[in-house]
Amino acid sequence: MTPDPTAVLDPAARKALGKVLELLAEERASVSSVVDDRAWKVHVADSLTGLEVPELTTATRIADVGAGAGFPGLALAAALPNAQIDLIESVGRKCDFMTRAIEAAGIQNAKVLNTRSEDWASTEGGESYDIVTARAVGRLSTLAELASPLLKPNGVLIAWKGKRDPDEESQLENASADLAMRPEQILDVGAYAGSKHRHLHTIRKAGPTPASLPRRPGMAKKRPKG
Repeated sequence: MTPDPTAVLDPAARKALGKVLELLAEERASVSSVVDDRAWKVHVADSLTGLEVPELTTATRIADVGAGAGFPGLALAAALPNAQIDLIESVGRKCDFMTRAIEAAGIQNAKVLNTRSEDWASTEGGESYDIVTARAVGRLSTLAELASPLLKPNGVLIAWKGKRDPDEESQLENASADLAMRPEQILDVGAYAGSKHRHLHTIRKAGPTPASLPRRPGMAKKRPKG
């Protein structure tokens, strides 16, 4: 990766994401705590470190779980115009912001879904994505559980995390068989991201979705497996 992950963006994509950040600054802290001059690196460059994972660059359908203010999903949509990005978010005001940002920036390949990922996986979202992304959402075992029923077999979860946590990684290992999700690689991308401790965890769907998944909304966070 180059020192600037945003180098992959063409002028139109860069302009679109600039518009998203303008709107984010106007929105202030209701959807994101970083809205100042750091936002380009903290949100956009950090999101685009995901392109270090080869499967992301060739994916045609991506789900961003807990999409929040739209990152990494909107940055990836701008960088990957041939992929469809579904932004899954349960908080209405965040969905309203992302919907306005998509329209204002003219990002054609992103769609906001105001729902819980468990509910979406129980309906038309089940086993329909090549990639699931999650940035600053929860513990690895929780993210793997949410991603498993959304992913096609052999699909990949990319989880943006901070400092490595041996206990959290061990919990994921213990839960991997129950979730059909196999930890595969951990990339240190802190030199390129908005956080010097940034790591990307790639976790692969290792078989059919277990019959026990998805659990009721909130259970993956309240009682994580492993």
